[in-house]
Amino acid sequence: MNIETLRAYCLAKPAVEETLPFGPDTLVFKVAGKVFLLTGLDSDPLSFNVKCNPDLAEELRERYEAVKPGYHMNKKHWNTITVDGTVSSKLIKEWIDHSYDLVVDSLPAKVKAELKK
Repeated sequence: MNIETLRAYCLAKPAVEETLPFGPDTLVFKVAGKVFLLTGLDSDPLSFNVKCNPDLAEELRERYEAVKPGYHMNKKHWNTITVDGTVSSKLIKEWIDHSYDLVVDSLPAKVKAELKK
């Protein structure tokens, strides 16, 4: 996975917007105004932060070297994933999906209904 495939994957999700609220070097993906993924445009290798269930976050950190506590984020709810070839693209996409779903699930029912239209 590279930055372009990561970007395309995120933008293919319903109601996702791409923003640069922290300056030109940090790409942020939001759903209904809530962040579900952040990445530095100059990171080499590619790395990004995703939201994660706290229990799962700990489990993933213990199991995968490429998963660390969220850099500059609430370490309980965010993981930083380094795309270094040690984790499959399929699994990385599952973690992105999990982050997106956590954010969508936290939205008010009215907003969720709007997303499904």
